[in-house]
Amino acid sequence: MSADKTQHSNTASQEIDEPRNNQSDPGRNGITRRGFLKGAGITAAGTALLEGVQAFGRETSPAGTPGVTEIGPGPASVTLNVNGKEHGVEIEPRTTLAEALRIQMGMTGTKIVCDRGTCSACTVWLDKVPINSCTTLAVDAIGHQVTTIEGLSADGSLHPLQVAFVKHDALQCGFCTPGMVMSCAALLNSNPHPTEKDVRHAIAGNLCRCGTYPRIFTATLEVAGTNHKA
Repeated sequence: MSADKTQHSNTASQEIDEPRNNQSDPGRNGITRRGFLKGAGITAAGTALLEGVQAFGRETSPAGTPGVTEIGPGPASVTLNVNGKEHGVEIEPRTTLAEALRIQMGMTGTKIVCDRGTCSACTVWLDKVPINSCTTLAVDAIGHQVTTIEGLSADGSLHPLQVAFVKHDALQCGFCTPGMVMSCAALLNSNPHPTEKDVRHAIAGNLCRCGTYPRIFTATLEVAGTNHKA
């Protein structure tokens, strides 16, 4: 009698546990109900997110937007205005202005030294404003006026600032010189009578590893016709 009760109890317990095991055992049905519900929820959320991203893209970048031109990823033909002349070049979108000037146009007066925008040896003017050409994309110069050290002189004659640099030996290795001249010339264009403090500020981003800063100050101030120290 006791054995019959034990057998009946074990059978009942197995019958109670069996439905519960069917819900969590993926081996019987291939996928659990909980797993199915999770998968359905993730799929729905992913679809909604994708639709939202696509809608945002359509709103921010509508097709046929006036004035927007896509270039790349391969080389493309562009026109750059450098030293008052139009130059047609074939460049990739990643090409920097310094690379385009030196490699595509052969204007090697612009130096690439650090190639990180920290020494300013590559300084050129973009619409008369000094910039680091090694950190400026060439495509960003489209429609602007670029001036390099080659364009600073006129009719084959050196710029007065270049003459003063030679006179006062304000150049030694020469790597920083084009950038220094472009920065100082930009200062004289905006401030014809600078003080030494103004010159120091103008070339604050230009690094001279030879240490000719005092001679650079003297040359710039002589061209400006002033010897102000303050």
